Amino acid sequence: MTTLISAPTRIEAAGIPPKTISEFIGHLATGNADVSVAVMDSPKGWSESGQTPEFDEYSLVLAGELVAETRDGSVSASQGQALLTRAGEWVRYSTPGDGGARYVSVCLPAFSPATVHRDD
Repeated sequence: MTTLISAPTRIEAAGIPPKTISEFIGHLATGNADVSVAVMDSPKGWSESGQTPEFDEYSLVLAGELVAETRDGSVSASQGQALLTRAGEWVRYSTPGDGGARYVSVCLPAFSPATVHRDD
């Protein structure tokens, strides 16, 4: 049966300055551990600590620019582009550009604080 998810669950985000995470599907919003789908609204200058997650993360940029710093260098995606970060790969995300970024994040399996493994 098809289920309507009428509103997202707001999640406190890591990083400075704060960004807004609106989870539509995932651990908190629907109790789903298989996949998470969230919209990220990230301000100019936002960055978070590095992480080595246990999930693949697909990030589709709707507006602005999202930067992923990896051990091999930095990759940036702008509107209409996407980034794929594989499970076990160290990454640090940021939105340095004017206007920040709005993007959709899909994690397989679902994002969890216990499996993101943020740097100290």
